Amino acid sequence: MTTIDTFLMFEGAAEEALTFYVGLFPDSKVLDIERYGPEGPGPEGSVLRASFQLAGKTYMCIDSFVQHGFTFTPAVSLFVHCDTEEEFDRLYAALSEGGSPLMEAGDHGFSRKFGWTNDRFGVSWQLNLA
Repeated sequence: MTTIDTFLMFEGAAEEALTFYVGLFPDSKVLDIERYGPEGPGPEGSVLRASFQLAGKTYMCIDSFVQHGFTFTPAVSLFVHCDTEEEFDRLYAALSEGGSPLMEAGDHGFSRKFGWTNDRFGVSWQLNLA
């Protein structure tokens, strides 16, 4: 059967990011991490390929050793459905810290509470309290 996983390309912060994300969400864990060895081509110990779960969904990531003319964009974001206001506030604060909020948390007319932020790694998150 064909499967589709979200794939995140970092430039040196893949393990830090996935560890941060796994610590934020329930039913989350690192599934595997494969690292570059001394033969490269990436820096030894950096993430060649990793997979992890957030709230039961699988994601993949790498550390690209090639500098690209692009990075993450808010045009593609991870949308989080929060069950409680406490959960929303905790996640929004953690994901916004060191990042750049795109829409401050609040009532924007289409839900009780919504916020959109880029985290410190550049990944875009939309959080919604239905």
